[in-house]
Amino acid sequence: MAGALKIPRDSTATDTLSAKEESGFDAEVDYQADEYITFVQDSTGSKVLMYKNADVKYKDIELKADYIELNRDSNVVYAIGKPDSTGKVVGKPVFTQGSDKFEADEIRYNFKTKKGIVLGVITEKEGGYIHSGRTKLINDSTYCLVNGKYTTCNLEHPDFYFELTKAKVLSNKKIVTGPAYLVVEDMPIYFVFVPFGFFPSTSKYSSGILMPSYGEEVTRGFFLRDMGYYWAASDYFDAAIKGDLYSLGSRGVKFHSNYRLRYKYSGGLDVKFYKNVFGDKGLPDYRTQNDFAIAWNHSMDAKANPSQSFSASVDFSTSTFDQYNSYLAQSILTNTKQSSISYSKRWENSPFSMSGNLRHSQNSRDTTISLSLPQLTFNMSRIYPFKPKISSGKEKWYEKIGVSYSMDMQNTINTKENKLLSSSLIKDWKNGVRQSIPISTSFKALKFFTISPSFNYNERWYTQQIRKSYNEQLKQVVVSDTLYGFTRDYDYSMSLAASTKIYGNYIPYNPNSRIKQIRHVMTPSLSFSLRPDFSNPRYGMYESIEYFDQKGNPVSLRYPVHEGSVYGTAGAGKSGSIGFSLNNTLEMKKLNLKDTTSTETYKKVSLLDQLSLSGSYNLAADSLNLSNINVAARTKVAGVDLNFGAILDPYVFENGHLINQFELTRNKRLARLTSANLSFGYSFSSQKEKETKKKAESSDSEAIKHQQEIEEKNRRQQLGEVPEYADFSVPWDIRFDYSFRYSRPNPSVNPNITQTIDFNGNVNLTPKWKVSFSSGVDVQKMDLTFTQLNIFRDLHCMQMSLNLIPFGFRQSYSFTIRATSQLLKDLKLEKNQSFYDRGQF
Repeated sequence: MAGALKIPRDSTATDTLSAKEESGFDAEVDYQADEYITFVQDSTGSKVLMYKNADVKYKDIELKADYIELNRDSNVVYAIGKPDSTGKVVGKPVFTQGSDKFEADEIRYNFKTKKGIVLGVITEKEGGYIHSGRTKLINDSTYCLVNGKYTTCNLEHPDFYFELTKAKVLSNKKIVTGPAYLVVEDMPIYFVFVPFGFFPSTSKYSSGILMPSYGEEVTRGFFLRDMGYYWAASDYFDAAIKGDLYSLGSRGVKFHSNYRLRYKYSGGLDVKFYKNVFGDKGLPDYRTQNDFAIAWNHSMDAKANPSQSFSASVDFSTSTFDQYNSYLAQSILTNTKQSSISYSKRWENSPFSMSGNLRHSQNSRDTTISLSLPQLTFNMSRIYPFKPKISSGKEKWYEKIGVSYSMDMQNTINTKENKLLSSSLIKDWKNGVRQSIPISTSFKALKFFTISPSFNYNERWYTQQIRKSYNEQLKQVVVSDTLYGFTRDYDYSMSLAASTKIYGNYIPYNPNSRIKQIRHVMTPSLSFSLRPDFSNPRYGMYESIEYFDQKGNPVSLRYPVHEGSVYGTAGAGKSGSIGFSLNNTLEMKKLNLKDTTSTETYKKVSLLDQLSLSGSYNLAADSLNLSNINVAARTKVAGVDLNFGAILDPYVFENGHLINQFELTRNKRLARLTSANLSFGYSFSSQKEKETKKKAESSDSEAIKHQQEIEEKNRRQQLGEVPEYADFSVPWDIRFDYSFRYSRPNPSVNPNITQTIDFNGNVNLTPKWKVSFSSGVDVQKMDLTFTQLNIFRDLHCMQMSLNLIPFGFRQSYSFTIRATSQLLKDLKLEKNQSFYDRGQF
C-alpha cells in the first residue's frame, strides 16, 4: 500500500489486519495493535508501524511488544518497549517460536533469512536462564552471544551465574561456552574458572558423561565418586555405569538401569561391587574386603493381565557392604535385608489359584542367610459340595459344609554367608511338600449361639529321614544316619467351637446429659479340639532308642524321624484341649456439639477398642494342663493409640522349672506376670500440615499422588544419585513414640526391663531456615540412641545443608552449599567428615 492509514486513538479500539504480500512473505502475516496501526512508505521500503500491545504472527513465530515496525519489502521486523510516565520501560519484546520463548530489550529480526540481532535478552532453557547483552540469531535453532550469563536463578538480577565471555546456543540440544568463571552476589570468583563449558539443553533425556564428586577420607584417601557414563538407550530403558576411585587403593563400580513399558511393567536394577583396601601393604594390619550388592524392583501393571501378576523386590548384599560403603544412616542402621520374587495366577470362574516365590533373608550381624528357592503354592478356595445348584427352601446344615485345599512346596536353606556356595543341594538344603484339607461348617443353635465344627487333615512329603543313636564317647544322643528317599508324615485333628455376643447398655438417668448411652459388648467363645498321639508306633513316624545315662539309669527315648524338616512333624502326645477367650469392647454415644458442619446429631466414641483374655486347658496332659493366659488391650486416649499386652503364668516356678501347683494355692494370687509390653505414639503438626493431610485423605487421587511422591523421594535418597533438598512448605511436625517391655519368666531372677523414647521432627525456624532431627532415649541406661541433626537454609536458587551425627560409632558431619537445580547439581561446596574418620572429628 502507498500512503498511510491511521486509526484514531481509543483505549477501547483494536484493529486486526491480515495480508499476504506477493513481493516478500511466503505465508500470511497477522498483525494487530491496541492503539493504532500506521502504513508508511520511505526509502527503506513499505512499513507497518504498530503501537501499544502490538502483536505479529508469521508461521510458528509470534512477536509481541509495545512498538513493532514491520518492513513488508525486506521482511525485517523491529520491536522495542516504551517508557511509561514513571520512566520504566514497559511492553518489552517477547519472541516465541515453537517451544522457544524469550524476552529482550530490543529485537531486529528477518523473517525470511531467520537471522537477527537481539539486545538485553533473557532466555529460559529447560530450567536454565541465559542473560545476554547482545545476541546474534544465526537461524531458527542457533544463536551466538558475547558477555552473557548462565544461571538457574529465575531472578532478573540472579544471585549467582557463570560469566560467559562468549557462547553458542543450539536450541533443544546444548549450550557451548568459551572461558567462563563463577559470580556470586556480583562478586567474581576467578579461581572457579573453566576454559570451556557444556550445558545440556534438551527436553529429551540424552546420553552423556557423569561428572564425579571429590573429597577425602582418612581411611581410603582422596576420592573421585560417581564418575561414569549415562546411556539414554530408548524410551523404554536407560542405563548408567559409574565408578569410585580412592588414592589408597580402594575402588568400586556401580551399574543402574530403569525400564518401563506403559500398561505392562516397570522396574529398576542396581548392581554394586567394591574392593576396599585397609592399612598399608606389607604391614600386619593390611587387609582387603570385597563387597557387592544387588537391588532389583519390578512391578507388573494390573491392567496387563488381571488374572496373573509378577513382582520382584530384591535387596541382597554381603554382610559388610553397608558398613563400609553406605553413606545413609537408614542403610547403616539396618541389620536385616529381605527379598522376594513372586508370580501368581488364578483361573477365572474356578476356585483354583497358584503362586511361586523366591525368598531371601539375611542378618548382617551374624552373617546368617536364609533362602527359599523356590516356594510353590497351589490353592483351592472353599467350595460347598453338598450345596445344590438351584436352592429351594431353607438352607440345610449340611449344605454349609465347606471344603478347601492347599498345597505348598518348598526348597530352603539356613546357613552362613561364606558357606552358601559350597553347600550341598541334597544334604544341606531342606525340601518338602505340605498338603492341607480343612473341612468346616457353622450353624445357629439355641438362637443365640454359633456352632462351628471342623476337621483338618495335613500331610507332608519329604525326601529324607534320620536315625539317632547314643554316642558313648560324647555321652549324648546324636544323629547317626540319614536315609534318602520318598517318605511321608501326616496328622489330623477335630474341633468344635461355640461363640455368642452379650450386650450391656447403660443410659444415664439425667435426660440433659451429653452422654446418651454406653454400650458394652462381650464376645465369649469356647472350643474343644482333639488330636491323637502320633508318636505311637502304629503310625510309623517315630523311632525309639534305649540306652543307659551317665548314672547308669535306663532311658527310653522316642524321636520323630522327620525332626528338623522344613514343615516339621506330627506332634507327640495326645491332646484334648479346651480353648477359651473373652473379648470386650466399650462404646459411648454422645451429642455432637463440636462439629457444627456435620448433620449427625450424635457422635460415637470408642472407649475401649479391645480387651481380650485367652488360654486353653489340655485334658490329655498328665500335668500343667492350663496354658498361659494372654491379655491384650487397645484404646485411644486424647488421640493417642495405646497398646498393651501381658502373659500370665498360673503355675508356680520352683528350682528352675514349673511345678504342677497353681499360684492361687501357693501364693494366693491368680497368676504370675511373666512378660508385659506397653507402647504409644503421638505426632504434632502445624495447621498447614494438617490441612495438607486432610486434603490428601479426602481424595483418593491426591492420596495416591502424595504416597507416590513420598516413595519417589525415598527411592532417590536411598540410591544416593540425586541430591535431596529440604521441603520448606511445612512449618513444623514432631512425633514421639514410647515403648516399654517387661520380662521375668524366672521369679528368682531380676526382671529385664527396657524403655525407649524415640522422637523425630521438622521445624521451620523461619521461612528460610529448617531443622530436622531424629533421636531417642534408652530410659534404663539413661543414654541417647542414634541421633541425627539436619539444618537447611534456603538461599533461593541455592541451598545450604548441615548433616550432623554428633556422637556414637557413626559420628560424622557433612556441610554442603549447592545449586538446587539438577542442571548444576555438581556446582557445590562440600566439606564432610565421614564415620571412617571419627577419630579426627
